[in-house]
Amino acid sequence: MSLYRNAIWFMNGIHQYTRKGYETASKDFEPKDVDVSVVGRSFMITGANSGIGMATAMAIAKKGGTVHMVCRNKDKAEEARSDIVSESGNMEVYIHIVDMSETQKVWEFAEAFKRQHLSLNVLINNAGCMVHKREVNAGGLEKNFATNTMGVYILTQTLIPLLQKSRDPRVITVTSGGMLVQKLIVNDLQSEKGFFDGVMVYAQNKRQQVVLTEQWAKAYPVIHFSAMHPGWVDTPAVSTSMPQFHHMMGERLRSVEQGADTVVWLALSRAAARKRSGQFFQDRASIPAHLPLAWTQSSAEENHCFMTQLETLAKSFTHNLM
Repeated sequence: MSLYRNAIWFMNGIHQYTRKGYETASKDFEPKDVDVSVVGRSFMITGANSGIGMATAMAIAKKGGTVHMVCRNKDKAEEARSDIVSESGNMEVYIHIVDMSETQKVWEFAEAFKRQHLSLNVLINNAGCMVHKREVNAGGLEKNFATNTMGVYILTQTLIPLLQKSRDPRVITVTSGGMLVQKLIVNDLQSEKGFFDGVMVYAQNKRQQVVLTEQWAKAYPVIHFSAMHPGWVDTPAVSTSMPQFHHMMGERLRSVEQGADTVVWLALSRAAARKRSGQFFQDRASIPAHLPLAWTQSSAEENHCFMTQLETLAKSFTHNLM
């Protein structure tokens, strides 16, 4: 079954996830969907100093939105902000230095932001990592899981009360098509059993994000939740984490702007807000979150167990997590 999933996924990828796939899909895009002004609306973007995150921040700044860049590296963040302000002419771009792998710090930042700001219209969970050797953070959590899953969970969960009282609130999580080869594993969230494969751990984290999106959509109907696959994109993260894949795909990889397109569409357009909450998107269209006959669906009991484990872990790092 694993071989089948990987084969189908790769064939889909060659046709759909590449630059050519984007160019084909974009023929059906409606340009007016993102031809909007978002002056007065606020957007938080994690991992906003490079790649898809920076392309998203740039696009939103050009539309007049207030942009909160959540970044790990201060120097890179300041350089990115300078470029965004210079090109967009929008001064409403702010930097917040947070390492998304440090669970306690993520919660402290979210709590402080909630106290300091009256509203947040859109949260974009973009930051991620792929560590190939098992490492743990200061709290003892495996680093991929801490960044890709717990960081997303705690940041989103803590900011939900702020989002709920804002106009047209949305949460967008940048996931990966790699999750299509994974079924949610509830008895080993931190990859402690068996051989540690960073690529598969990352894909499992991305499946976790999709399940999170589906569960949040059910729990918080006031907020529009979505997850999206940007395709295979030429980003610094891909070249660093998957150098062989990056070299093999070469010019077939999408540009960062192409990878960010659906994030921007989900964040800005009225058309996106009319879609059912909790769905998985690719190239501005909702698509199945499972490959045909791949048996990757998880049961209601498994989803509940997953959410309960996250809540329990979160309580060990936070107080009164909403």
